[in-house]
Amino acid sequence: MPITKRKKAARRFLPAALMAALWLLALATLFPAPAAGFDRETPVVRAVRAYGPAVVNVGSRQEVRRSPFHGFRMDPFFDRFFRDFFEPDPRERYERANLGSGVIIDGDGGLILTNAHVAAGAGAIIVTLQDEREFDARIAGMDAASDLALLQIDTEQPLPEMKMGDSNDLMIGETVIAIGNPFGFSHTVTTGVVSAVNRSIRTEDRVYHNFIQTDASINPGNSGGPLLDINGELIGINTAIYAKAQGIGFAIPINSAKRIIADLIEYGEVIPGWLGLIVQELDFRVARYMNLPRGIGGVVVKTVETGGPAEKAGIRSGDILLTVKGRPVASVPDYRVILRSIPSGETVGLTVWRDGEKKTLQARTAVFPADRIDELAFQLFGIRAKDHPKIRGIVISQVKPGSHLAEIGVRPGDVIRAIDDAPVEGMADFKKTVVKYRNRSSAVVLLQRKDRAYYITVNL
Repeated sequence: MPITKRKKAARRFLPAALMAALWLLALATLFPAPAAGFDRETPVVRAVRAYGPAVVNVGSRQEVRRSPFHGFRMDPFFDRFFRDFFEPDPRERYERANLGSGVIIDGDGGLILTNAHVAAGAGAIIVTLQDEREFDARIAGMDAASDLALLQIDTEQPLPEMKMGDSNDLMIGETVIAIGNPFGFSHTVTTGVVSAVNRSIRTEDRVYHNFIQTDASINPGNSGGPLLDINGELIGINTAIYAKAQGIGFAIPINSAKRIIADLIEYGEVIPGWLGLIVQELDFRVARYMNLPRGIGGVVVKTVETGGPAEKAGIRSGDILLTVKGRPVASVPDYRVILRSIPSGETVGLTVWRDGEKKTLQARTAVFPADRIDELAFQLFGIRAKDHPKIRGIVISQVKPGSHLAEIGVRPGDVIRAIDDAPVEGMADFKKTVVKYRNRSSAVVLLQRKDRAYYITVNL
């Protein structure tokens, strides 16, 4: 072919080839070939696969007898007639479950951590594992103040258990995983991030501090279930849902729970910590005298108890207590609420204002000394009491003049039967309750005089 004709043919072929290449590129974009080499097994998948079996369903079982004619539409009179005259078939019963979640923290001992509100008031507690095995559980310990409970089941074989993590170094924005049984859907997995830390939640009767906030979906039934980090380690116990917004959930940091777990295992309840401080409100005159900068609040240390943890830490009478365990102390009620959440044996940081500057001291809380309980009861309630061999309760032997109980007419010979929800059958119960409630501002006392009983609110 002559050169001129070949050039003309090439000029006609190049636009066509270019157009074909463009069409192939477009098709490849619209219909890409199956990707090879992408790893679908993400860290979340690995964490759930490894530790998901340690998450359990916690149910409260209630057996209800039914009439043999249950389900038939009949007049209520005849329904009562059959209920009164026919013994229901013992096999005719059904169960209702109040669902929550839990996490196995000791596979050999069968210990399960959950929320106190999941287990509270339950009859027969049933724990269901991921493989659908069921176990009867008993409450090994419960602490309503922290909303934590410890369940125990008996098993001959070791159970899968969750690995404890560290919630003190959480990073805002890091990935977290929630596993639970929302609305009864077993072992549901959701993911999100740590939205915030050290959050406080106010309920009708108390304030909870130091919560982890997350946007991982937490719904009814998730309560008591685990919050994991990307490595699958337990960093929190899912506890609450913010009712006014979607995508906001809260969890108890596992580091806060560890000390409580130790007390629940050893004592069956949390032994409140003792600092040995009596504080009072800070007014502007004291703040000005102490050269306290504007915008900084606190309480005045009125008394430092001899031999107590605060004295050993170097706290002095007249110091202004600014923070306890990093939490601001703006008032005496704040101090009491914070102290209630700290168990014995925990080292806490105390920030005080002294000599025109801040000082940070470390104090290790202790168990309240047994030899000081009688005097503590006299300070709080203004009474002295004793056991009586024929009476369930304690008999008041002395009432402090000018105390709240004296002003409302309580007198020696009256009997205390209960304080708040705690029955008082003797001095041992009374002393235990006094120590437990010593950081409260008030308590409800069931008082008996002869054959009459009265509920009295006592300002402590």
